[in-house]
Amino acid sequence: MTPGSNIPLSAARVAVDVAAPVRLDVSGLLLTADGKVRSDDDFIFYNQPAGPGVTYRSGGGTAPDAIVVDTTAVPPGIEKIIVTASPDAAGQTFQGIEPTATLRGADDNSVLATFTPPQLGTETALVIVEIYLRNGAWKARAVGQGYANGLTGIATDFGVTVEEPPPAQPQAPAPAPAPAPAPQVTAPPMPSTPPPAPPAAAPGTGKINLDKGRVSLQKNQTVSLVKGGRPLLSQVKMGLGWEPAYRGKDIDLDASVIAYGPQRNHLDSCYFGKLTILNGAIKHSGDNLTGEGGGDDEVIVVDLGRIPQEATGLVFTVNSFSGQKFTEVAKAYCRLVDAATDEELVRFDLTSAEPQTGVLMAKLIRQFSGEWEMTAIGDFVKARTVRNMVKPGAQTL
Repeated sequence: MTPGSNIPLSAARVAVDVAAPVRLDVSGLLLTADGKVRSDDDFIFYNQPAGPGVTYRSGGGTAPDAIVVDTTAVPPGIEKIIVTASPDAAGQTFQGIEPTATLRGADDNSVLATFTPPQLGTETALVIVEIYLRNGAWKARAVGQGYANGLTGIATDFGVTVEEPPPAQPQAPAPAPAPAPAPQVTAPPMPSTPPPAPPAAAPGTGKINLDKGRVSLQKNQTVSLVKGGRPLLSQVKMGLGWEPAYRGKDIDLDASVIAYGPQRNHLDSCYFGKLTILNGAIKHSGDNLTGEGGGDDEVIVVDLGRIPQEATGLVFTVNSFSGQKFTEVAKAYCRLVDAATDEELVRFDLTSAEPQTGVLMAKLIRQFSGEWEMTAIGDFVKARTVRNMVKPGAQTL
């Protein structure tokens, strides 16, 4: 699964196990329609392993811990169960230890779906997946929302009581003061969970946004397409440009965008041979055969507000149709522009090249919240046409 994608549940009892290269604390929260727990009893973890319709299952250190949901036993009023995880080691982030959630049938252990949240950094806790009720049917959605202040941030965000120790009264210091008591969470505290961050530390995704203006991305860096927490205008233009290197001969590069569904399935490709896809939500400016002229050589207009729900990922690619390698290309870049104002929002310059005929430039991923995030890819592949880019593009999602 990819962030924001969902599947119907084919089993009434499902288990979500979360595996990583390190030991994780896995928990579940039962939420009402307002996105909050009814009480601290709806916070399920290893010190409070059972709740109505939801249980915690320990892997014993040799297998992943899991949250088991019996949808037939979930009480009325509960519309969502979220599954969270945080590293067991105090202060450890998810950088380099990306977890994988596996959704299974709880009775036969059959695999229904898997999800690995992409591009993690400073997050110390994650909402990984959610089991939710929609129109009388239970579904599962990949989430991947990160928090920078650990499991405490998740708990407080969803209404679990986290009590700080009372402040010390101003009085003469004791000769040998005892250590301050640990923070107390209703349901016994987790022994290895780090202390909560100061109150000023707000939950965060660890990703950059556009609040400070234009962003220059590095390879594998992600930017959330929001300003001040509000989504941008939905129509954006992806411009791609290049020049022949060392005053070489004309080079015919072709820009394209490949649309994928939640299972990384190929939906359609927009390129010089098919200028409009997804009912006009994505449009191509047409073919540039030489790379001549300043500015963008090819432009693809993406109306994010009209992208159908079945499309959850877009991968932007460039191919050398004429067969020259990218080592013969200079100043290759892609940039995201606000279509209404022509303001440049994001730029990714391809500063190094490899002797290949295709490059995966960037991807746009729809988040569970409905917002979109752009990630710079910069991976070179052997592919002269967009058809040969479909499989490597899917592997980046």
